[in-house]
Amino acid sequence: MDIATVTRGWLAIGGLMAIALTPGLPLGSPAVAQSSSLGPEGIDALRLHQAPYNLRGEKIAIGQVEMGRPNQFGLDKIAYEGMPVVVRRVLRLDRWPPSDEDVDSHATSVAAILISQDKRYPGIAPAAMLYSSAVGPRDNGNAQPEECLAAQAVALQNGGDVRAINFSFGEPLNQDPRPQPRLDGNALLTQCIDWLSRVHHTLFVVAGNQGEGGIPIPTDNFNGINVAYSRRVGGVFTKVAIANLGSEPTLRSPRFPEPEKDDGPRRSINLVAPGSQISLLEPDGRVQVGSGTSFAAPHVVGTIALLQQLVDRQFRAGVEHWSLMGRHPMVIKAVLLNSADKLQDQGDGLRLGMSRTLLDIRNQTWLESDAYSDRAIPLHRDQGTGHLNAYRAYQQLAAGTFTPGLIPVMGWTFSQLAEAGQDYVLNTPLQAGSYLAATLTWERTVELVDSNANGLYDQGESFTDKGLNNLDLYLLPIDAEDIRENIWSSESQVDNVEHIFHQIPKTGRYKLRVVYHRPGAQPPLQPYALAWWAVAAQP
Repeated sequence: MDIATVTRGWLAIGGLMAIALTPGLPLGSPAVAQSSSLGPEGIDALRLHQAPYNLRGEKIAIGQVEMGRPNQFGLDKIAYEGMPVVVRRVLRLDRWPPSDEDVDSHATSVAAILISQDKRYPGIAPAAMLYSSAVGPRDNGNAQPEECLAAQAVALQNGGDVRAINFSFGEPLNQDPRPQPRLDGNALLTQCIDWLSRVHHTLFVVAGNQGEGGIPIPTDNFNGINVAYSRRVGGVFTKVAIANLGSEPTLRSPRFPEPEKDDGPRRSINLVAPGSQISLLEPDGRVQVGSGTSFAAPHVVGTIALLQQLVDRQFRAGVEHWSLMGRHPMVIKAVLLNSADKLQDQGDGLRLGMSRTLLDIRNQTWLESDAYSDRAIPLHRDQGTGHLNAYRAYQQLAAGTFTPGLIPVMGWTFSQLAEAGQDYVLNTPLQAGSYLAATLTWERTVELVDSNANGLYDQGESFTDKGLNNLDLYLLPIDAEDIRENIWSSESQVDNVEHIFHQIPKTGRYKLRVVYHRPGAQPPLQPYALAWWAVAAQP
């Protein structure tokens, strides 16, 4: 297998996916255990499987779309009884697949990271229900209509309640049928994802590499999460892998001479997750070792399943300060991005209890990036907002929801506003020298041009970008009224994420303000999610 080959699907230059060229190992043989990326050196998800948390994704539906699919017992000859990867349903596009066709090792490996029940190579959400659709074999040419159809079919499973969908594949920009195609958010598949996310309330997680003639569509989406991958340093996932081409690649391909990067200053990477030297289960139960963003993305989707189980459980228990709006993709996105690791805490809590210092491909930290110093740039070019930490995401979500007004030092909200602002006033003084993290998310409005008025995407139909409203986020002293008095702000003009990570200058009372400056899309009443994490002053 030539790992430098560029094809539609999952195998692409730039680190999207590379299987180690070594013989397969039978299940149970010595190998780099998958759990190393799930433990504290990775995303710290294994502790959530245990008491008192007991989060394994039970009764939560998640999805997967790829060129191929995992095998399923009873349908495929290669499947066997007692498989560690048991998919709830497999599809080709929007219907049952032919037996033994489209079974793919890459899709099986991704599914295993999500739901494997093998004790040695557990999935992140082993009790979750996985629905997987294969786009199927495609020759050269644009396959985005079929990929959109497959994504929609997965979103409609489980009675239309699929909380997150994994995309460990993409489309080449040079096969997009638009004249002079660009990564401007308007490829059909990208618009499809943003539409499905908004209409069906499912969060798409996309393997995040762009680059040299690779498969960057749909990394120019607005409403999903794009994931880069980390590698181990000293046994801990603390470094963005050099193979990641990030948000601003400079490499050019002879087939596509322009760098494949988002139009303008908007950045594509939202989050980093483990993806280097990951143990992968094959359809026949053997184990391979591989690297790439293909395997980082399911770490995020599996974590979403754990968080979604928490939302449902807390609501059923009638927990105070809780709401089913915690299910909403905007809330989960804000929680994951806000709880990400940037700088290792020194034991005093001033760095919000973060478990690692994440280094970018230049061996620099978040504090040395333009995202830290420039109010117009909410996302680091390589790191997004930092490294996925499932346990910290649990802490962020479990803190509960609060309405505008008086709030504790940690929590989240789902709210909406017209062309005005809303204040969130922290109910206790914050500690000088501590950091505050706050993340604001909202959705781009994409509508289906529904020719037959059936409410579903059908091949041949298209989408319309209705625009992106402009929201900003400010950190203010408690007595400040004018936003010009802010201590720090996040004021991107091109993105639907605002992120503040700022050191509190002096002990005192503060507030966050969400401001809706001007409508760019309909409706004018703008829903949004906000997550925050701060440190109360020491008594």
